[in-house]
Amino acid sequence: MMPTLQSHPWPTLALVLITVLWGCTFIIVQAALSLSSPMFFVGCRFAMAAFILLLFSFKTLKDTTWQDTSAGLIIGLAIAIGYGTQTMGLQSILSSESAFLTALYVPLVPIIQWILFKKMPRLMTWLGILFAFSGLILLTGNHSLDLSFSHGQLLTLMSAFAVAIEIILIGWFSKRVNIQRVTIIQLISASLFAFLSTPILGETNISTPTWQFWAIIVGIGVATALIQFVMNWAQQYVDATRATIIYSGEPVWAGVIGRIAGERLSTFAILGAILVLIGVLISDLKLKKSNKNEI
Repeated sequence: MMPTLQSHPWPTLALVLITVLWGCTFIIVQAALSLSSPMFFVGCRFAMAAFILLLFSFKTLKDTTWQDTSAGLIIGLAIAIGYGTQTMGLQSILSSESAFLTALYVPLVPIIQWILFKKMPRLMTWLGILFAFSGLILLTGNHSLDLSFSHGQLLTLMSAFAVAIEIILIGWFSKRVNIQRVTIIQLISASLFAFLSTPILGETNISTPTWQFWAIIVGIGVATALIQFVMNWAQQYVDATRATIIYSGEPVWAGVIGRIAGERLSTFAILGAILVLIGVLISDLKLKKSNKNEI
């Protein structure tokens, strides 16, 4: 059965709201990384998110199919790689560099979709991507586009690719599996992959987490559970490329929260935020005629 909310604004609004929540987590993640090693934090974050969803959805797992399991494992692996490489990259590059390089997932999603599914993005979609990505360049402060391909930059480029794959996978699987079960499985998988990678990546001397760390884990676990579930649900009705442009608003909201917390936004950052929002609005416009092979 085809989704019945295809033309309804609720899925799009839901993605916008979780993007706001996503932006709010940026400051929390920065605080957590001062208390924990990267992959241990990622593992705890997704383990808590999975536990929270299990409290409300445990009975649904009894009907889990092989397709649900495989989808959850694949998406979970992409999540672990995306979050893990970005977090590790932050140890050796500036946050502005990380934000810019991660933002490369915005043009990557339609390009990968085009290659895999032979669907050319619509003209207004391309314009939306152009505005959103240009805005992200200004917003992140990396105006020189200085790429030295250092260890940290390469890790973050890997993160951008993994995030793009995650978004495409969610969009593809969301119409074919049980969203509730897959969300739980992907969170558990992301947590396990992160924990398994800690000794491989040299995170062997993990200090005993403090109560502040666990307080952060609980808070960000709730946010992560909500974000991942809404992403899986809403992308049944919102195309992956359109969803990507909406997700590009995350740094905008992170900047707004940072400003409330006392950080100063430059003129470039404000202009960049405006361009991102224009990109989101433009991408929803449609010309009178569109090719059936366009997205």
